[in-house]
Amino acid sequence: MATATTKRNNELKSINVRVLVIDDDEGHARTVADSLERVGYDCTVATSGERGLALIESDSFDVVITDLKMPDVDGLTILRRTKEELPEAEVILLTGHASVQSALAAGQAGASMYLTKPLDINELRQAVDKASTRIRLIRRNAELKRWIDEKFGFEGVIGNSPAMHKVIDQLKHVANTSATVLIRGENGTGKELVAKAIHFNSDRKNKPFVPLNISALPESILESELFGHEAGAFTGATGRRIGKFEYANGGTLFLDEVGEMPIETQIKLLRVLEDRKITRLGSNEEIPVNVRLVAATNKDLEKAVAEGTFREDLYYRLKVVTIYLPPLRERRGDIPLLIEHFLKEFSQVHGREVSGLSRAARQALMAYDWPGNIRQLRNTVERMLLLDSDGLLDVDDLPEEIAELVDTSADGDPPQVSGADLLIGKPLTEVERYYIERALELTDGRRDEAAKMLGISTRTLYRKIKEYGLT
Repeated sequence: MATATTKRNNELKSINVRVLVIDDDEGHARTVADSLERVGYDCTVATSGERGLALIESDSFDVVITDLKMPDVDGLTILRRTKEELPEAEVILLTGHASVQSALAAGQAGASMYLTKPLDINELRQAVDKASTRIRLIRRNAELKRWIDEKFGFEGVIGNSPAMHKVIDQLKHVANTSATVLIRGENGTGKELVAKAIHFNSDRKNKPFVPLNISALPESILESELFGHEAGAFTGATGRRIGKFEYANGGTLFLDEVGEMPIETQIKLLRVLEDRKITRLGSNEEIPVNVRLVAATNKDLEKAVAEGTFREDLYYRLKVVTIYLPPLRERRGDIPLLIEHFLKEFSQVHGREVSGLSRAARQALMAYDWPGNIRQLRNTVERMLLLDSDGLLDVDDLPEEIAELVDTSADGDPPQVSGADLLIGKPLTEVERYYIERALELTDGRRDEAAKMLGISTRTLYRKIKEYGLT
């Protein structure tokens, strides 16, 4: 029993379930709170309905336990206001005068539980445990969605330059359609990331996303990889193999370096796109497939068409929508954003933190032409983080070919960045706290104005101020 209690306490601590107990009987309210705190819940007590409403409007809670009958504000009013202010919170109603009518009213208003006094403490804990389980699932699902959005959503296509604004706008228009998309750009510009953003923002997001790099496969096995084969179809084919088109059925097939595809395979690919059917090698049976195709290339396909190495009809079938990803040297203003993103990523992966990036190192990174584009920048940031020995990424951490670009014309050591720049690589909570403090400073502590500046509600700002101890 002790082991189960310890496990529950650890789970509650990890998700920080907050409980508000509202009861005009202070002794009863304290008893309820104490019984829940003993098993790991974070409880706040309000000894009147009016005080409970004030807390609900200014703070955030996961579970609200309220007495039904109170002289100033009754429990049903508390319930309705909670659902308005904290729609994901669970509400448990307590009453010493149970009736069918009040139970029905509580259920219709959205109460998760209706308990009668005198309370059975074990029954109360079970009710709160059940509510916290639902909250934990909501948070985990939200975290998963946030992770998917950050990694594959439009937010994952990082950039604030006009060129990237155009890319993101195109993605928003085309993602939730069935149109074939051709992504063009140099190696390392993030073509597969964009393909994933298209998939995960479409109605196919719960089906497979299947990538295939054409240039990485020998011509002899490419058709088998695409369309599959039956046993005995060729030497070494000892069993049936499902191809990428069949495997991606209902989802998205991403063909990278499609410009390297042999002419014979191009003919078969075009037929599949037109008929939406594939035939495994060694079989005469046509298999219907529902696959969205996204292709990518760094090759000049117009030139390839003119030279006869790429079919013109396939070219036009692929380029229903074309998205061009500019090289990093044409969007240098996005480099600081990308550095910040990669520092955050690798700080978490490797358990390493740095205080910031020196101005000289930043200038060198901005001046470099990045022939390997985002992939090269990502690898460079990871290398710098791993080799750093003093907690500040500086010129001595740069690769030699980039360190050569450091401006040494100024006297003495180049100044180091401070303020917001030093937040690069820091946890998001520290970044959030910094900007809340700055907003409060700039508004002389006027919280309404600070909330507007930050683009959040006043209630959220109040909660953050309390969370970070800024009162």
